[in-house]
Order: sequence, then C-alpha cells, then structure tokens
Amino acid sequence: MEFLKRMKVRVLGCSGGIGGQHLRTTSIFVDHDILIDAGTGVGDLSIEELVRIDHIFVTHSHLDHIACLPFIVDTVGDMRDQPLVVHALPETLAALREHIFNWTIWPDFTALPSTDQPYLRFEPLAAGDSIELAGRRIDALPANHTVPALGYRLDSGQASLVFTGDTSTSTPLWDAINGSHNLRYLLIETAFSDRQETLATSSKHLFPRLLVDELARLRQNPEIFITHLKPGQIEQTMEEIATAFAERLPRMLQTGQVFEL
Repeated sequence: MEFLKRMKVRVLGCSGGIGGQHLRTTSIFVDHDILIDAGTGVGDLSIEELVRIDHIFVTHSHLDHIACLPFIVDTVGDMRDQPLVVHALPETLAALREHIFNWTIWPDFTALPSTDQPYLRFEPLAAGDSIELAGRRIDALPANHTVPALGYRLDSGQASLVFTGDTSTSTPLWDAINGSHNLRYLLIETAFSDRQETLATSSKHLFPRLLVDELARLRQNPEIFITHLKPGQIEQTMEEIATAFAERLPRMLQTGQVFEL
C-alpha cells in the first residue's frame, strides 16, 4: 500500500467503566477531526477541540461507547458549517435513532435545525468497508459482541493500528488482523478477570485465559495493549495476563497515550 498520511492517535478513554480520575470510557482521537467511539473520555476535550471533529466511527451501540455523542452535537452543532458525520453499522445507527435521538431521551439532531441542514448525519458502513479521509484510511473490521459490532484499522500506509472494540472470539476478525501487512499496534479488549469467566462469556468479552487462545492466532508482531478493563478488576486482570504470557507480554492501555502511524 502506498504511503498516505501520517496519523496521530490519542487515547481519550479506554476503561470499561468509571470510578476514578483516569477512568474514562472508550474514545480514541485521531489527529484533530476523527473519533473512534465517543465514550466519557470525550468530556475532557475543550469546546475548540470538539468543534473540529468531523467524523465519529462507532464500534457498537453500548452506552460506554456512545455516551458523549449526544453532548458533542448539542454543544457544537451551531458552531459548525457542516453536519457531524457518524459512521456505524446500520443496526447501530438504528439503535441511536430509536433509543437516543428520539425526542424523548435527546432531540433528533438529524432533523435539527432542519432536515435540509442538520447538525448530525448518519452514514452506514459494513465490515470490510474502507473510508479514506484526507489521505487517512479507516477499515471496518468484523467483531463478535452481544450487539452488532465492528473493530477498526487505522492505516497511514506506513503503519497501521487495529482497535478490536468489544469482542469475543472471532475468526473473521483475526483474518482481518493478520491481513494487516504493516500492523504496528494492536489494542485488544480484555474486560474481565478469569474469575469472571461466566460473566465474560455471556456478555461476549475476553478474559485472560481466552486472550491467550486468541493471541495465539496472531501472525503479526505488533505491540499489544489491553483495553476495556473493568474498574475493580484492573490489577487482578493484568496480573493474570502477566502470569499467562511468557513472551510478547501485552501492556495496559493508558488514557492519554499517543501513537504515531
């Protein structure tokens, strides 16, 4: 793949919940104008930063990944000269319409201030789709969760980063990851500790023993970071991961961490 454009990726939130100064739910800031998910980490951005966001790629409809989306459009919609575009699976967009932007929970900003000039626009995409924005490529990857879900690959041409989003075991996801010839970083969820295996399995999240099996499928050699750790289980889960891996030990993703692609 030819060189496109270098990308700066900043983690605004990577926790599976709240409960502390550094515990913000999932959101990843790409350069100055793209978000991957819109969890509570977005709340730390300034109005000046919020108004520059043009695109939000949503992994799935769960609240910890979309919590700040209604506030973003409400805060800066009238400061922009074009709609904020939300990219997601059709099922995710349908959930946002039905359960959030429904005039009961929040105004429908896809029709405000008018249907001709709305503050918010929905753009459906499917696993396997690729979108290029000003020389930056974003690929939608298949994930396996309790609701329809995606992961995303950010690709500058020189290097790529894969964010799995929320997922359990998924052969199509690993096929896509292993097809990333320039993979430098893998951000993979492990929400629960091994003692919560039953809960993790029923809610389609990874836990350390399953993470070992999943990473055995990896045919690339990226740096690996763990995201979506549940508050109250962070230390135990990372200790279990440290015990389980003799080589290529994954590290915990941190709020504020920056990646260059």
